Amino acid sequence: MLRIMIAVDGSEPSLDAVRHGVQLVRQGLQASLVLAHAQQEATLYELATQDPDLIARASVAAGRHLMEPAVALAEAAGVPYETDIGLGETAATLVALAERNGCDMIIIGALGQGGVRRALVGSVSREVARLSPVPVTIVKHPDPEDLEDIAEVEAEVDAGVPPLR
Repeated sequence: MLRIMIAVDGSEPSLDAVRHGVQLVRQGLQASLVLAHAQQEATLYELATQDPDLIARASVAAGRHLMEPAVALAEAAGVPYETDIGLGETAATLVALAERNGCDMIIIGALGQGGVRRALVGSVSREVARLSPVPVTIVKHPDPEDLEDIAEVEAEVDAGVPPLR
């Protein structure tokens, strides 16, 4: 049976990735899901001024909290899943989690940002795809402007307005 890791961070794009994974399984793909979250490690200042064990426990608890909506989606669909949380730089940690869990592929959500913004801020999904030894599916979250355009077209179709030529 395939093992599919889905990167989860509590955002809508990550929930889109979970929905995609759940849909694949519900359509007959023999697979189990690993819902995985990469939590940033504490800074040197935090480690020097606070109890490192306390910080690690708080990080894991925060990760579990962020994963709750994804877990709810998998449970509601009746899809087999596990969860895993790692601490470290996001993309590298996600790839390490996929390897640790013996996953055959990764699904990750993305905002679908334009070229300039992506170049300035980078892209975790692109970095995961670059680092991963297994196939990566990037599920693009619809841009709000695209959704508005789709709604306008649907309204015109419902109103019987002929398409522009």
